[in-house]
Amino acid sequence: MSRICELTSKGVMVGNNVSHANNKSKRRFLPNLVNVSLMSDATGQSYRLRVSAAALRTVEHRGGLDNFLMKSKNETLSQRARLIKRQVQKALDKENLPAA
Repeated sequence: MSRICELTSKGVMVGNNVSHANNKSKRRFLPNLVNVSLMSDATGQSYRLRVSAAALRTVEHRGGLDNFLMKSKNETLSQRARLIKRQVQKALDKENLPAA
């Protein structure tokens, strides 16, 4: 499983460990990923995603998973998150249609 956030595409970064003697050795900076279940208000379903802690805070700040997905660009979302976004968009469109 790759270490990439499904909502923000935040991934592994590389850098150097620098000793007191200024010796440098390569190291990896891993994102703080957590497995969470996020509830969608529009579809009424719960989705299991692997997101970074920062993305989880952003989801709460924007008012839930639905609002986060609608405001985010498709390029930053994973394939699964794009599928969820389409499902949410379809559910929101269905709610806003006037009765025939």
